[in-house]
Amino acid sequence: MASLYLDNNATTPLEPEVVNAIASALTKAWGNPSSSHTQGIEAKTIIEESRQNVAEMLGAKSSDIIFTSGGTEGNNMILHTGVKYFHSVGGRGNNGLCADKDHLPHFITSNLEHDAVKLVLEHFAEEGIASVTFVPASPRTGHVMVDDVIAAIRPSTCMISIMLANNETGIIQPVKEIFERVRQINVSRKSIPKILLHSDTAQAIGKIRVNVEDLGVDYLTVVGHKFYGPRNGAIYVKDLGCSKEVPLYPMFYGGGQERNYRPGTENTAMIAGLGTAAKLVTENIDKYNVHMEKIRNYLEERLKAEFGKDVCFNGKFPHSSRIPNTCNVSFLGVDCSGTHVLSQCKQVQASIGAACHSKNRPSPILLALDIDESVARRAIRLSVGRETTQSDIDCAINDLKQALDGIQNENT
Repeated sequence: MASLYLDNNATTPLEPEVVNAIASALTKAWGNPSSSHTQGIEAKTIIEESRQNVAEMLGAKSSDIIFTSGGTEGNNMILHTGVKYFHSVGGRGNNGLCADKDHLPHFITSNLEHDAVKLVLEHFAEEGIASVTFVPASPRTGHVMVDDVIAAIRPSTCMISIMLANNETGIIQPVKEIFERVRQINVSRKSIPKILLHSDTAQAIGKIRVNVEDLGVDYLTVVGHKFYGPRNGAIYVKDLGCSKEVPLYPMFYGGGQERNYRPGTENTAMIAGLGTAAKLVTENIDKYNVHMEKIRNYLEERLKAEFGKDVCFNGKFPHSSRIPNTCNVSFLGVDCSGTHVLSQCKQVQASIGAACHSKNRPSPILLALDIDESVARRAIRLSVGRETTQSDIDCAINDLKQALDGIQNENT
Protein backbone atom coordinates (compact mmCIF):
# COMPACT_ATOMS: atom_id res chain seq x y z
CA MET A 1 0.00 0.00 0.00
CA ALA A 2 1.12 3.53 -0.71
CA SER A 3 1.98 5.53 2.39
CA LEU A 4 -0.09 8.57 3.34
CA TYR A 5 2.22 11.26 4.69
CA LEU A 6 0.43 13.45 7.23
CA ASP A 7 3.43 14.65 9.23
CA ASN A 8 4.28 17.88 7.44
CA ASN A 9 4.80 19.76 10.71
CA ALA A 10 7.73 17.45 11.44
CA THR A 11 9.34 17.92 8.04
CA THR A 12 8.35 18.36 4.42
CA PRO A 13 9.66 16.77 1.23
CA LEU A 14 11.79 18.87 -1.08
CA GLU A 15 9.99 20.59 -3.92
CA PRO A 16 11.37 19.51 -7.33
CA GLU A 17 12.57 23.06 -7.97
CA VAL A 18 14.49 22.93 -4.69
CA VAL A 19 16.13 19.64 -5.64
CA ASN A 20 17.15 21.12 -8.98
CA ALA A 21 18.61 24.22 -7.32
CA ILE A 22 20.64 22.09 -4.91
CA ALA A 23 21.88 19.76 -7.65
CA SER A 24 22.81 22.67 -9.89
CA ALA A 25 24.78 24.39 -7.14
CA LEU A 26 26.59 21.16 -6.26
CA THR A 27 27.75 20.69 -9.84
CA LYS A 28 28.15 24.25 -11.12
CA ALA A 29 28.80 26.45 -8.08
CA TRP A 30 31.13 24.28 -6.02
CA GLY A 31 33.75 26.99 -5.53
CA ASN A 32 34.53 28.64 -2.21
CA PRO A 33 32.28 31.72 -2.01
CA SER A 34 35.15 33.69 -0.44
CA SER A 35 37.37 33.15 -3.49
CA SER A 36 37.69 35.89 -6.10
CA HIS A 37 37.87 33.63 -9.15
CA THR A 38 34.99 32.58 -11.38
CA GLN A 39 33.91 29.56 -9.37
CA GLY A 40 33.93 31.51 -6.14
CA ILE A 41 32.04 34.43 -7.62
CA GLU A 42 29.38 32.09 -9.01
CA ALA A 43 28.87 30.51 -5.58
CA LYS A 44 28.74 33.94 -3.91
CA THR A 45 26.18 35.14 -6.43
CA ILE A 46 23.88 32.20 -5.67
CA ILE A 47 24.16 32.87 -1.95
CA GLU A 48 23.24 36.53 -2.34
CA GLU A 49 20.32 35.71 -4.64
CA SER A 50 19.08 33.25 -2.03
CA ARG A 51 19.47 35.87 0.70
CA GLN A 52 17.31 38.22 -1.35
CA ASN A 53 14.69 35.50 -1.84
CA VAL A 54 14.47 34.83 1.91
CA ALA A 55 14.24 38.58 2.58
CA GLU A 56 11.42 39.03 0.08
CA MET A 57 9.50 36.16 1.65
CA LEU A 58 9.63 38.01 4.99
CA GLY A 59 9.20 41.57 3.72
CA ALA A 60 12.74 42.34 4.92
CA LYS A 61 16.02 43.74 3.59
CA SER A 62 18.54 41.21 2.34
CA SER A 63 21.18 42.77 4.61
CA ASP A 64 19.08 41.67 7.60
CA ILE A 65 19.33 37.95 6.77
CA ILE A 66 21.99 35.60 8.16
CA PHE A 67 22.12 31.94 7.09
CA THR A 68 22.33 29.23 9.76
CA SER A 69 22.31 25.45 9.99
CA GLY A 70 18.67 25.50 11.12
CA GLY A 71 16.19 26.64 13.71
CA THR A 72 18.03 25.35 16.76
CA GLU A 73 21.18 27.29 15.94
CA GLY A 74 19.20 30.39 15.03
CA ASN A 75 17.20 30.38 18.27
CA ASN A 76 20.34 29.77 20.34
CA MET A 77 22.18 32.63 18.65
CA ILE A 78 19.33 35.05 19.27
CA LEU A 79 18.76 34.04 22.90
CA HIS A 80 22.47 34.20 23.72
CA THR A 81 22.49 37.64 22.10
CA GLY A 82 19.84 38.70 24.63
CA VAL A 83 22.18 37.84 27.51
CA LYS A 84 25.16 39.62 25.98
CA TYR A 85 23.04 42.63 25.07
CA PHE A 86 21.89 43.00 28.68
CA HIS A 87 25.46 43.00 29.97
CA SER A 88 26.68 45.27 27.17
CA VAL A 89 24.34 48.01 28.35
CA GLY A 90 25.25 47.30 31.97
CA GLY A 91 21.74 46.31 32.97
CA ARG A 92 21.41 50.02 33.46
CA GLY A 93 19.38 51.42 36.32
CA ASN A 94 20.30 53.12 39.56
CA ASN A 95 23.98 52.54 40.33
CA GLY A 96 24.33 50.69 37.03
CA LEU A 97 21.98 47.87 38.03
CA CYS A 98 18.34 47.12 37.39
CA ALA A 99 16.00 47.48 40.31
CA ASP A 100 15.29 43.75 39.98
CA LYS A 101 16.30 41.67 42.98
CA ASP A 102 18.67 39.34 41.15
CA HIS A 103 20.23 41.73 38.63
CA LEU A 104 20.17 38.99 36.01
CA PRO A 105 18.91 39.48 32.47
CA HIS A 106 15.25 38.48 32.38
CA PHE A 107 13.52 36.64 29.53
CA ILE A 108 9.80 36.20 28.96
CA THR A 109 8.45 33.32 26.88
CA SER A 110 5.40 31.05 26.78
CA ASN A 111 4.95 27.53 28.10
CA LEU A 112 4.22 26.38 24.54
CA GLU A 113 7.63 26.89 22.95
CA HIS A 114 9.65 24.38 20.99
CA ASP A 115 12.55 22.85 22.89
CA ALA A 116 14.98 24.93 20.83
CA VAL A 117 13.74 27.91 22.85
CA LYS A 118 12.42 26.26 26.01
CA LEU A 119 15.52 24.21 26.87
CA VAL A 120 17.90 27.09 26.17
CA LEU A 121 16.04 29.32 28.59
CA GLU A 122 15.74 26.55 31.18
CA HIS A 123 19.51 26.13 30.91
CA PHE A 124 19.99 29.87 31.45
CA ALA A 125 17.87 29.69 34.60
CA GLU A 126 19.53 26.54 35.97
CA GLU A 127 23.04 27.94 35.44
CA GLY A 128 22.23 31.36 36.88
CA ILE A 129 22.79 33.02 33.51
CA ALA A 130 19.35 34.61 33.38
CA SER A 131 15.95 34.52 35.03
CA VAL A 132 13.00 33.37 32.95
CA THR A 133 9.24 33.74 33.13
CA PHE A 134 7.24 31.08 31.29
CA VAL A 135 3.85 32.70 30.77
CA PRO A 136 1.13 30.02 30.77
CA ALA A 137 -1.22 29.85 27.83
CA SER A 138 -4.91 30.24 28.47
CA PRO A 139 -6.84 26.94 28.35
CA ARG A 140 -9.73 28.97 26.91
CA THR A 141 -7.82 30.15 23.83
CA GLY A 142 -4.78 27.88 23.46
CA HIS A 143 -2.47 30.88 23.31
CA VAL A 144 -0.81 33.27 25.73
CA MET A 145 -2.81 36.36 26.62
CA VAL A 146 -1.33 39.74 25.79
CA ASP A 147 -1.95 41.19 29.23
CA ASP A 148 -0.28 38.22 30.93
CA VAL A 149 2.91 38.76 28.92
CA ILE A 150 2.92 42.48 29.64
CA ALA A 151 2.36 41.86 33.36
CA ALA A 152 5.52 39.72 33.46
CA ILE A 153 7.81 42.58 32.36
CA ARG A 154 10.44 43.68 34.88
CA PRO A 155 13.07 46.42 34.78
CA SER A 156 15.61 43.69 33.90
CA THR A 157 13.57 42.20 31.05
CA CYS A 158 15.86 42.10 28.03
CA MET A 159 13.99 39.86 25.56
CA ILE A 160 10.57 38.39 24.87
CA SER A 161 10.45 35.26 22.70
CA ILE A 162 7.04 33.99 21.55
CA MET A 163 6.53 31.49 18.73
CA LEU A 164 4.18 32.57 15.95
CA ALA A 165 2.37 29.23 15.54
CA ASN A 166 2.44 26.21 17.79
CA ASN A 167 3.81 23.09 16.16
CA GLU A 168 1.35 20.69 17.84
CA THR A 169 -1.98 22.53 17.90
CA GLY A 170 -1.33 24.97 15.07
CA ILE A 171 -2.71 27.83 17.17
CA ILE A 172 -1.39 31.25 16.16
CA GLN A 173 -0.03 33.28 19.06
CA PRO A 174 -0.84 37.03 19.35
CA VAL A 175 2.73 38.04 18.53
CA LYS A 176 1.80 41.22 16.70
CA GLU A 177 -0.43 42.45 19.53
CA ILE A 178 2.15 41.63 22.22
CA PHE A 179 4.99 43.31 20.39
CA GLU A 180 2.92 46.44 19.68
CA ARG A 181 2.38 46.85 23.40
CA VAL A 182 6.04 46.22 24.19
CA ARG A 183 7.22 48.79 21.65
CA GLN A 184 5.09 51.37 23.44
CA ILE A 185 6.69 50.37 26.74
CA ASN A 186 10.16 50.58 25.21
CA VAL A 187 9.64 54.27 24.48
CA SER A 188 9.57 54.99 28.20
CA ARG A 189 12.49 52.69 29.15
CA LYS A 190 15.17 55.36 29.17
CA SER A 191 17.62 54.10 31.78
CA ILE A 192 17.00 50.36 31.56
CA PRO A 193 17.49 47.96 28.65
CA LYS A 194 15.15 48.06 25.70
CA ILE A 195 13.18 44.83 25.44
CA LEU A 196 14.21 42.90 22.33
CA LEU A 197 11.50 40.98 20.48
CA HIS A 198 11.94 37.52 18.94
CA SER A 199 9.57 35.08 17.28
CA ASP A 200 10.32 31.54 16.14
CA THR A 201 8.22 31.29 12.98
CA ALA A 202 9.23 27.76 11.99
CA GLN A 203 5.68 26.40 11.75
CA ALA A 204 4.11 29.49 10.19
CA ILE A 205 6.27 30.16 7.14
CA GLY A 206 4.84 28.54 4.03
CA LYS A 207 1.38 28.25 5.57
CA ILE A 208 0.43 31.86 6.34
CA ARG A 209 1.97 35.18 5.34
CA VAL A 210 4.84 36.17 7.61
CA ASN A 211 6.00 39.79 7.41
CA VAL A 212 8.57 41.23 9.80
CA GLU A 213 7.18 44.75 9.64
CA ASP A 214 3.65 43.57 10.33
CA LEU A 215 4.76 41.46 13.30
CA GLY A 216 7.05 44.16 14.69
CA VAL A 217 9.86 41.72 15.45
CA ASP A 218 13.51 42.49 16.08
CA TYR A 219 14.49 38.87 15.44
CA LEU A 220 12.83 36.03 13.57
CA THR A 221 13.82 32.39 13.02
CA VAL A 222 13.44 30.64 9.64
CA VAL A 223 13.56 26.83 9.25
CA GLY A 224 13.88 25.54 5.68
CA HIS A 225 12.65 21.98 6.05
CA LYS A 226 9.25 23.15 7.32
CA PHE A 227 8.43 24.76 3.94
CA TYR A 228 9.73 22.20 1.44
CA GLY A 229 13.33 23.35 1.63
CA PRO A 230 16.50 21.70 2.90
CA ARG A 231 17.53 21.28 6.53
CA ASN A 232 19.14 24.64 7.03
CA GLY A 233 17.74 28.01 7.98
CA ALA A 234 18.21 31.70 8.52
CA ILE A 235 17.56 34.44 11.02
CA TYR A 236 16.26 37.93 10.49
CA VAL A 237 17.78 40.76 12.54
CA LYS A 238 16.25 44.21 12.20
CA ASP A 239 18.66 46.72 10.62
CA LEU A 240 21.56 44.36 11.19
CA GLY A 241 24.82 46.25 11.49
CA CYS A 242 23.09 49.61 11.07
CA SER A 243 21.68 50.02 14.56
CA LYS A 244 23.10 49.28 18.00
CA GLU A 245 19.56 48.94 19.33
CA VAL A 246 19.17 45.44 17.84
CA PRO A 247 22.55 43.69 18.11
CA LEU A 248 23.63 40.22 17.08
CA TYR A 249 26.53 38.45 18.75
CA PRO A 250 28.23 35.44 17.13
CA MET A 251 28.27 32.15 19.02
CA PHE A 252 31.59 31.12 17.51
CA TYR A 253 34.45 32.65 15.56
CA GLY A 254 36.30 31.83 12.38
CA GLY A 255 36.85 33.00 8.83
CA GLY A 256 34.50 35.97 8.78
CA GLN A 257 31.71 34.59 6.61
CA GLU A 258 28.23 36.07 6.99
CA ARG A 259 29.87 39.34 8.06
CA ASN A 260 31.48 37.61 11.06
CA TYR A 261 28.08 36.83 12.59
CA ARG A 262 28.09 33.20 11.52
CA PRO A 263 31.57 32.17 10.33
CA GLY A 264 32.29 28.97 8.43
CA THR A 265 32.49 28.25 4.72
CA GLU A 266 28.97 28.58 3.38
CA ASN A 267 26.98 25.52 2.31
CA THR A 268 26.17 26.97 -1.10
CA ALA A 269 23.94 24.13 -2.31
CA MET A 270 21.68 24.09 0.75
CA ILE A 271 21.48 27.88 0.75
CA ALA A 272 20.46 27.71 -2.91
CA GLY A 273 17.74 25.25 -1.97
CA LEU A 274 16.53 27.47 0.87
CA GLY A 275 16.40 30.49 -1.44
CA THR A 276 14.38 28.56 -4.01
CA ALA A 277 11.95 27.31 -1.34
CA ALA A 278 11.52 30.88 -0.12
CA LYS A 279 10.86 32.12 -3.66
CA LEU A 280 8.13 29.49 -4.08
CA VAL A 281 6.48 30.64 -0.85
CA THR A 282 6.54 34.28 -1.97
CA GLU A 283 4.93 33.38 -5.29
CA ASN A 284 2.38 30.84 -4.05
CA ILE A 285 1.54 31.45 -0.40
CA ASP A 286 -2.14 32.23 -1.01
CA LYS A 287 -2.57 29.07 -3.07
CA TYR A 288 -0.81 26.96 -0.46
CA ASN A 289 -2.90 28.45 2.33
CA VAL A 290 -6.25 27.90 0.61
CA HIS A 291 -5.44 24.34 -0.42
CA MET A 292 -4.19 23.21 2.99
CA GLU A 293 -7.12 24.76 4.83
CA LYS A 294 -9.58 23.07 2.48
CA ILE A 295 -7.94 19.67 3.01
CA ARG A 296 -7.54 20.10 6.78
CA ASN A 297 -11.21 21.07 7.13
CA TYR A 298 -12.22 18.07 5.03
CA LEU A 299 -10.08 15.87 7.28
CA GLU A 300 -11.83 17.14 10.41
CA GLU A 301 -15.27 16.76 8.81
CA ARG A 302 -14.50 13.15 7.88
CA LEU A 303 -13.13 12.37 11.34
CA LYS A 304 -16.28 13.74 12.97
CA ALA A 305 -18.56 11.90 10.55
CA GLU A 306 -16.76 8.57 10.99
CA PHE A 307 -16.01 8.58 14.72
CA GLY A 308 -18.63 10.96 16.13
CA LYS A 309 -18.41 11.53 19.89
CA ASP A 310 -15.32 9.31 20.09
CA VAL A 311 -13.17 11.96 18.46
CA CYS A 312 -11.84 15.01 20.32
CA PHE A 313 -10.08 17.89 18.57
CA ASN A 314 -7.33 19.33 20.75
CA GLY A 315 -6.52 23.01 20.42
CA LYS A 316 -9.53 23.89 18.29
CA PHE A 317 -11.01 26.97 19.93
CA PRO A 318 -13.87 29.04 18.44
CA HIS A 319 -12.06 32.38 18.68
CA SER A 320 -8.45 31.32 18.07
CA SER A 321 -6.81 31.17 14.64
CA ARG A 322 -4.80 28.19 13.48
CA ILE A 323 -2.33 27.63 10.69
CA PRO A 324 -4.26 25.94 7.88
CA ASN A 325 -2.75 22.45 7.87
CA THR A 326 -2.81 21.19 11.45
CA CYS A 327 -5.29 18.88 13.18
CA ASN A 328 -4.58 17.49 16.66
CA VAL A 329 -7.03 14.73 17.49
CA SER A 330 -7.62 12.14 20.22
CA PHE A 331 -9.63 8.94 19.71
CA LEU A 332 -11.58 8.30 22.89
CA GLY A 333 -13.19 5.01 21.89
CA VAL A 334 -10.08 2.96 22.65
CA ASP A 335 -7.96 2.97 25.78
CA CYS A 336 -4.51 3.26 24.24
CA SER A 337 -1.94 5.86 23.33
CA GLY A 338 -1.76 7.76 20.08
CA THR A 339 1.55 6.04 19.47
CA HIS A 340 -0.12 2.63 19.57
CA VAL A 341 -2.86 3.73 17.17
CA LEU A 342 -0.26 4.92 14.66
CA SER A 343 1.69 1.67 15.03
CA GLN A 344 -1.40 -0.20 13.83
CA CYS A 345 -1.90 1.99 10.76
CA LYS A 346 -0.85 0.44 7.46
CA GLN A 347 -0.59 3.68 5.46
CA VAL A 348 -0.85 6.78 7.64
CA GLN A 349 2.45 8.36 8.59
CA ALA A 350 1.93 10.89 11.38
CA SER A 351 3.14 11.66 14.89
CA ILE A 352 1.83 12.31 18.37
CA GLY A 353 3.42 15.77 18.52
CA ALA A 354 6.83 17.34 18.16
CA ALA A 355 9.18 14.80 16.56
CA CYS A 356 11.77 15.36 19.29
CA HIS A 357 9.40 14.69 22.21
CA SER A 358 9.27 11.42 24.09
CA LYS A 359 6.85 8.89 22.62
CA ASN A 360 6.13 7.48 26.08
CA ARG A 361 4.40 10.43 27.71
CA PRO A 362 1.56 12.83 26.88
CA SER A 363 2.45 16.01 25.05
CA PRO A 364 3.52 18.74 27.50
CA ILE A 365 1.95 21.26 25.14
CA LEU A 366 -1.48 19.67 25.48
CA LEU A 367 -1.06 19.30 29.23
CA ALA A 368 -0.13 23.00 29.40
CA LEU A 369 -3.55 23.75 27.89
CA ASP A 370 -5.23 21.83 30.74
CA ILE A 371 -6.23 19.00 28.41
CA ASP A 372 -6.87 15.92 30.54
CA GLU A 373 -3.94 13.52 30.61
CA SER A 374 -6.12 10.63 29.45
CA VAL A 375 -7.05 12.66 26.35
CA ALA A 376 -3.55 14.01 25.79
CA ARG A 377 -1.95 10.55 25.75
CA ARG A 378 -4.37 9.52 22.99
CA ALA A 379 -3.43 12.49 20.82
CA ILE A 380 -2.26 12.27 17.22
CA ARG A 381 -1.09 15.23 15.17
CA LEU A 382 -2.17 15.09 11.53
CA SER A 383 -0.59 17.80 9.40
CA VAL A 384 -1.51 17.99 5.73
CA GLY A 385 0.70 19.38 2.99
CA ARG A 386 0.68 21.07 -0.38
CA GLU A 387 0.08 17.82 -2.26
CA THR A 388 -2.41 16.17 0.12
CA THR A 389 -5.71 15.42 -1.62
CA GLN A 390 -9.23 14.60 -0.46
CA SER A 391 -8.66 11.10 -1.79
CA ASP A 392 -5.64 10.82 0.52
CA ILE A 393 -7.83 11.87 3.43
CA ASP A 394 -10.47 9.26 2.54
CA CYS A 395 -7.78 6.58 2.55
CA ALA A 396 -6.36 7.89 5.83
CA ILE A 397 -9.78 7.73 7.50
CA ASN A 398 -10.18 4.12 6.37
CA ASP A 399 -6.71 3.28 7.64
CA LEU A 400 -7.34 4.87 11.02
CA LYS A 401 -10.67 3.04 11.25
CA GLN A 402 -9.10 -0.36 10.60
CA ALA A 403 -6.39 0.40 13.16
CA LEU A 404 -8.90 1.42 15.81
CA ASP A 405 -11.20 -1.52 15.03
CA GLY A 406 -8.24 -3.86 15.38
CA ILE A 407 -7.29 -2.40 18.74
CA GLN A 408 -10.91 -2.60 19.91
CA ASN A 409 -11.05 -6.27 18.98
CA GLU A 410 -7.82 -6.93 20.86
CA ASN A 411 -9.32 -5.42 24.00
CA THR A 412 -12.58 -7.39 23.88
